[in-house]
Amino acid sequence: MIIKEQAKPTREVSPLPYSFSLTADVQVPLTITASELMERCRKRIDKPLEFTEIFEERVKPPILPEVPQIDKSSPEKLLRPTPVIMVESRKEAHSIELQNYCYSSTVALIRGLTQTLKMDLSLFSTKSLLEIAPNHEVEIRSQYRMLPDQNVDHLGQPTWMCHSTRSYTTIAHYAQYQAQSFQYSLKEEAEKLRAASAKYGGGSGNSTDASNSSLKRRRATVPEETQMPMKLIKFGTNVDLSDETKFKVQLAELNKMPSFARLIAACNMLTHLGHTVYGMNTVQLYMKVPGARTPGHVENNCLASVNVNIGPGDCEWFCVPYEYWAIMNEMVEKRKLNFLKGSWWPDIDELLQANIPVYRFTQKAGDVVWVGSGCIHWVHSTGWCNNVAWNVGPPTPTQYEMAVHCHEWNKLNGYKSLVPMQHLSWQLARNIRFSNQKMFALIKQMLIRSLSYSKMIVDMLSVCDKPIRMHPRQKGEVSHYCSTCEIEVWNILFVREVNGKFPVYCVQCARKADLANFTVLQQYTFDDLCSVFDQFRLYPVK
Repeated sequence: MIIKEQAKPTREVSPLPYSFSLTADVQVPLTITASELMERCRKRIDKPLEFTEIFEERVKPPILPEVPQIDKSSPEKLLRPTPVIMVESRKEAHSIELQNYCYSSTVALIRGLTQTLKMDLSLFSTKSLLEIAPNHEVEIRSQYRMLPDQNVDHLGQPTWMCHSTRSYTTIAHYAQYQAQSFQYSLKEEAEKLRAASAKYGGGSGNSTDASNSSLKRRRATVPEETQMPMKLIKFGTNVDLSDETKFKVQLAELNKMPSFARLIAACNMLTHLGHTVYGMNTVQLYMKVPGARTPGHVENNCLASVNVNIGPGDCEWFCVPYEYWAIMNEMVEKRKLNFLKGSWWPDIDELLQANIPVYRFTQKAGDVVWVGSGCIHWVHSTGWCNNVAWNVGPPTPTQYEMAVHCHEWNKLNGYKSLVPMQHLSWQLARNIRFSNQKMFALIKQMLIRSLSYSKMIVDMLSVCDKPIRMHPRQKGEVSHYCSTCEIEVWNILFVREVNGKFPVYCVQCARKADLANFTVLQQYTFDDLCSVFDQFRLYPVK
């Protein structure tokens, strides 16, 4: 009699997780050490029967925040009053109360801050910039001029689609256009006043009455004039002021801002990135004539931002809280537009009818607008003005969670996240001692996901006999993104030559294209990462 040995039960474990999500639930305690984590990762290959998930490997696609359940309100109640903060002393400007108020607000208008801190905003005027950098590049957006709360197509029909075509010029050329636009407007006003004066009394009447009559007539005819948006205007946008040599004086002036709103500060998460992300941890200038529009959007990765109106004219702002993103997204898509990639201008009446609260306010010269985390906003200039703006990352659990969730939402929608959340998390772990329990836990969970996934990739490559070359990250080196799917590629880079260049790919895209065609680079040693991991701990406030 032949006795066959019963086969031992086997369990299929794929070399890599089915998916990798930065929001995946972590299945190990936060107290786990780096060596324990490395050992658990090794079991995936060496002892699959003993392997248990370190983080959830099949995560449902992200969804937008649930819309608050509120009773139907009248349009008047939905037009929310914008918080206006009057700053009258340096003590108030640098107070923790101002910081905390901004951190907890959808949007806040701060008046008196630039004056109190004696900031010389004239350094950002067109005249000053013309003297410093006349040949500096300016991105132009050609748009039709309309009223702030109106948007129509070429047939005069209401629409959410924004007409905007891109071109490029220099500060010198835009300065000339801005000045000519102002001169033309003055001439136009003078002609209208003369015409009104001739009609209402042949010039013998009171000039104030003539002016008022002209104003009333203009107000009455505005809807007719704007049914067909005939007048094209040029908006000078995204002027990069990152050059610390060329714009040294301007950047120094912005350092007078309180630390929570400063471009570079220990309490600004973006400062810890260690590399430049243009338009986020650098300053951008906007040069405007009346009617210039920044269409609806949220800041990249839902970060907060600071916007200073240099003047002399005003800007009109419209803002909607983060919690209403889902319904806003639905309304945008219903109109065959794309929330993340498209150019759209909401109809405020339609928003109110949909029970969406709106903040609407005027930003005057010298006013600072704090745009809270995840705030949906769009801006219309009502005068000739310049603005400067930059992003900040408050080191709060709310901001961090929003940024991570937004990263996953962007990935689902094929939209690049400008903030590399894995790299940022490791930088925060290296640089900051956290006393907030929730913030510490969020970052520790990210380190667990990130470190274990990196180890799993290396273990998978070792099984395939795929060599890995150490390629240490250089100081100031930008974060890497997959050339195919545009997600952040952290630590383990897959590169191959394409037309003399070496683009980076993520592990999943490289596997689909055949790993044999790629060179694999590793930027951090596991000794280094394990050291950071184990040294990252909570520092409770005593």
